[in-house]
This record gives sequence, structure tokens and C-alpha cells, in this order.
Amino acid sequence: MSETGYVHGHHESVLRFHRTRTVQDSAAYLVPELRAGASVLDVGCGPGSITADMAELVAHVTAVETSTEALAAAARLCAERDLRNVRFAHADVATLPFADSAFDVVHAHQVLQHVADPVAALREMRRVCAPGGVVAARDADYAAMTWYPESPGMSDWRAAYRRAAREEGGEPDAGRRLLSWALDAGFTDVTPTTSTWTYATPESRSWWGGLWAERVTRSRFAETTARHGLATAADLERMAAAWRAWVNEPGGWFAVLHGEVLCRVP
Repeated sequence: MSETGYVHGHHESVLRFHRTRTVQDSAAYLVPELRAGASVLDVGCGPGSITADMAELVAHVTAVETSTEALAAAARLCAERDLRNVRFAHADVATLPFADSAFDVVHAHQVLQHVADPVAALREMRRVCAPGGVVAARDADYAAMTWYPESPGMSDWRAAYRRAAREEGGEPDAGRRLLSWALDAGFTDVTPTTSTWTYATPESRSWWGGLWAERVTRSRFAETTARHGLATAADLERMAAAWRAWVNEPGGWFAVLHGEVLCRVP
């Protein structure tokens, strides 16, 4: 995943969200495979919160990122948690700098939606996974995101994001495609599942909506939509205002659907 294809960028509002992700809320489908003696490759580790959780369960984790900023944040977090079984590398999923069959588990969270060729990425993940191991991927599906009450501004946000992601070479509705991508990559033993994030309490609604109100105008999303002629500054302000209005809806509800695949390597 190259920085140029990553619509979110690494603004603090983006990393602030990424730092909250855990193995339990973002990779529960993978937990049974995280055995004490396993070696794990975490592709696109971001600021490292999932990486650190995995490191507490397995023998060794290698975390890779294309963003030096995010990789440094991951290293700091693991140091703060006194995790000494993690190493870090600047690497792209398209060309992983590791030997064949080097890891027991190869994991990517919210990565394949941003790469130009997700099937090739899965093949490369398979290459570095040992026989008997698993390749695991989880991605959101933007078209399947749903909320209440209806909001034209939030609908415009989603439309702009999906168009921007595709202009940058990604696939924002990756969740529903993971199974087909895994089959196209040559996997024959694939377990597909789904899971969700839900934001509906006053606290979670304020946090989620506040993050997106900021991300709309201050993260790389603003730059990308402007560059592709998808939204003006006024459009972005209107989208941000819609997010803030949704936060204040007593019955406000937002759900993010994720697709997941657990691919066994024979």
C-alpha cells in the first residue's frame, strides 16, 4: 500500500482512531490461530495497537508499514508496553522482503481496500506464509455502512469517499470482495465471516462523529477529494457539519460492516 493510494493519510485524527483498535474488536476471527509459539507478520500495522495485542499472545511479531510515521508510532507503543518480541520494517505488501514460508500467520487489517491489486497482495502474503499457516484479512465495506437518521451530508461524504478511493486505485467496498479475491489468489480453504463496529451510545457517537468531522476537513481525504474535483471546501464543511449534527441526535446510530477471510495454506 503506497502513501499515494491511501485516502485517509496519517493525520492525527486518523491515527487517533487507529490507536484504539484491538485484537478483540478488529481481529477476533483470528484469535484462535494466535498460538503461543506462532510467528506473525502484521501487514500495514498502522500505529501498532493490534500488533501489540498479538505480541502478547504469540512468540514473535514482525510489523510492516509504508508510513514511517505510523511505523514509529507502533514502535513507541510496543516499547511503552515493554514488548520485546516485535520487530519493525518499512515494506509494501506488493513486495514483502521476507523469505518464502517465513511466518505462521500473515495478517492484514484494512489494507486490501487500498491496494491496486489485492489479489497479487494476497498471493504475496501467501508466499511468506508457512504450510499449515493462515493468511487473514479484514476490510470494511463503505457501501454497506448504514446510519440513522438519514443525512444528505453524510451520504455525500460516503459518495465522495468511495469515488476518491477508486480514483486513487483502491476498492472502498472491499469487505464483500475478500472471498472472491482469496479464491482468485489461489486459496482453496477459505473461511469467510463478517463482524461490525457499532456507534450508538452518546459517548461512542460523539467520539466517532467527532473524528469524522475532523477527518473530512483536515486529513488527506480533503486533499484527495479536492485534487480529483470531487468536493469543494464548502462541500467538505457541509459534510463535517452533518457529522456533528448526527452526533447530537439522541437516536443516532452508525454501523460499519467488515468482511473477513481466514485462508489456510496447505
